[in-house]
Amino acid sequence: MPTYEYACDACDHRWEEFQSIKAEPTKKCPSCNKKKARRLISAGGGLLFKGSGFYLTDYRSEGYKKAASADKPASSGDKGSSGSSSGGSGSSGGSSGSGSKPS
Repeated sequence: MPTYEYACDACDHRWEEFQSIKAEPTKKCPSCNKKKARRLISAGGGLLFKGSGFYLTDYRSEGYKKAASADKPASSGDKGSSGSSSGGSGSSGGSSGSGSKPS
């Protein structure tokens, strides 16, 4: 349900109301109790995606996905070479350890 902004023409009081879309606009001001209230046009709150399920890449085109998958082997090869030089004690260290056993 949306939040609507109201203003009273009699006393210039401004307030917000949480109402159904189907509800009639409020006419009575809660401050002066006169029937001079009007609904204002506002920008709204916008759309917010919250949670762990919304990612930038969720709705990519098939062309983008194909290009990204074509880049992955080259990228992972670069990352692997930099990872083995900088992360010798990491997962590549286990490979080095098994590689050193046959030597």
